[in-house]
Amino acid sequence: MVRPLLPQPWMHRAYDLALAVLVAYTTLFYDTGYDQLIGLSMALAVVFRRRAPLTVMAVVAALALTQYLLAALAEPLAGELTGYDIALLIAMVTVVIHAEETWKAYTAGAIVVVGTVLAFGGISSLNSAADWDEFNENLTFTGICAAVWLTAYVLRTRRLLVAALEERAAGAERERAHLVRLAAVEERAAIARELHDVVAHSLAVMIIQADGARYAIAADQDKASKAMRAVAGTGRDALEDMRGIVEVLRGTKRSGTDGDGDGEGADDRRRVGLAHLEPLVERARAAGLQVDLRVEGEPQGLSTAEELTLFRIAQESMTNALRHAGPEAHVTVTLEFRDGTAVLEVLDDGAGKLAGSAPVLPGSGGNGLVGMRERVDVHGGRFTAGPRLGPGWQIKVELPAKAAA
Repeated sequence: MVRPLLPQPWMHRAYDLALAVLVAYTTLFYDTGYDQLIGLSMALAVVFRRRAPLTVMAVVAALALTQYLLAALAEPLAGELTGYDIALLIAMVTVVIHAEETWKAYTAGAIVVVGTVLAFGGISSLNSAADWDEFNENLTFTGICAAVWLTAYVLRTRRLLVAALEERAAGAERERAHLVRLAAVEERAAIARELHDVVAHSLAVMIIQADGARYAIAADQDKASKAMRAVAGTGRDALEDMRGIVEVLRGTKRSGTDGDGDGEGADDRRRVGLAHLEPLVERARAAGLQVDLRVEGEPQGLSTAEELTLFRIAQESMTNALRHAGPEAHVTVTLEFRDGTAVLEVLDDGAGKLAGSAPVLPGSGGNGLVGMRERVDVHGGRFTAGPRLGPGWQIKVELPAKAAA
């Protein structure tokens, strides 16, 4: 983001010093010692006007009053302003622009008005032309001071507006950075789920098939050859899925819609759905699982992302059964569509073994259940998982269809 070119601190200091020199210069036109002393004191106070605006205003006003009283004592009819009284206007402008509280700005203006009235001896009886001239002079100078005060107040308003806009811009920038971080976290979580589903399922099937081929290669070469073909096919599918995920990470694959990617042309990670459920079951059967698939109803109202969620949960459930119960386990996959809700239930008998007694393949862990729960939560569904009464495990998902919701 391009930052505006703002005055630097040294520029402010140079400007204040220049004003102080101007005030000090006006004292050269006065011969009396107290005029020069008061004028130089005002010039010194002006140097610190930005650090303590109200304090400088009070000091300058006190010095101006002192000059008025000394002049009145020396010459009772004296009532003229001095050149270095411009420091009073400078202090007033500083207070109006930089003071945080509004009452300070009004107080500074009132002090200048009172000083002007005192300097011109107040409102006279206006009996002579000289009185009228003095009154007009007083009125003119008061109008000038009012114009200066209004100009300073406009600058104050602009300064506060710019500060508010800068704060809003900074807040919007922080919010945008926060949203970017959240989006990155969500994207990493989604990619982690995809990687887990692809790698865990494919490797589990490949390990089981490779072990079966190794034992059967001597006794039944046809069976071993079939198992190795299954290993190669699973590996190719996994490689294709991994290539799609890598393309998404590199940004070389774009979504075909402007929405949430649920329509046609969505990215490669969402191309699978319930139509691929039967090939998934066949692959699990090829790995040794006894799988029964039952589908009731028509999948109406489900988005592509919701179909992907159901497919991945079914895939992960069968992978877990293969890992923990072994290839001899019996798995029942039931998918029902009723009242605008898709219900997926995956049951396995644990190969007749109680929980904890089944063999576990290396690398198994709890990331699968966490990923399944996250997928369901995204779509506002319900997810339950746990051991059955007796041997085996059960997983149930209730997912409301997007169109119905």
